[in-house]
Amino acid sequence: MNSLMYFELCILCVSLLLHVTMGCEPIDTTLGFVSQPLNQSNFDIQKPYDIPLEQRYSFSKGVHKLWVIKTDKPHSTTSNTRARSEIRIRGYDYSSGVWQFEAYGYVPCGTRGVSIMQVFGSNPPHATTTMLRVYNTSLYYYRDPMILSHLYNKWFRLNVIHDVERNNVKVYINGLLKYEGCGRGGKSHYFKCGVYTQDHPSFYMESRWKDIKVFKRHDN
Repeated sequence: MNSLMYFELCILCVSLLLHVTMGCEPIDTTLGFVSQPLNQSNFDIQKPYDIPLEQRYSFSKGVHKLWVIKTDKPHSTTSNTRARSEIRIRGYDYSSGVWQFEAYGYVPCGTRGVSIMQVFGSNPPHATTTMLRVYNTSLYYYRDPMILSHLYNKWFRLNVIHDVERNNVKVYINGLLKYEGCGRGGKSHYFKCGVYTQDHPSFYMESRWKDIKVFKRHDN
């Protein structure tokens, strides 16, 4: 092997190593997890209290569509939060173990200043352990880092893994790890998706979801 061929081989090996270590290969995040049974009764729709459900939520051909406008009322008369139309997954609140949310999400062009997915529950003064927000044309973990650019008008697979004991959260987009960091503690958690108004929102906000699943890691 001449020196040029050896150099090219070294470059190839380094490129492959970087490709793997930077998480460029999609993975199956559900290996070792057990899918939990879900049906429509597990989906509690939170919407403005003074508006009929069908004016802020629809379910057709397997797709949950949720929308809200920034002047809407909160989801209850006693709430001080902003307008939302969200699926709150019931039946799988958890305080221990390793849990995973999986779904395909879609955000239409123009939606911004809104949370589309939450892991609810944390230590005060926070309310959530994880929040994925849309600003401009991208998806962010809270306000930073950005985890998906050019978000609009395309389906993406979202997997969020929460390890309670290790206080660890991982976010995958289309099988690629986009964020890993500490959670915010808390004694009870659950998953939510939809639209929940944040700062500097667009007048109209919408997200769509399909194939929503909840997994729990199987520990021997």
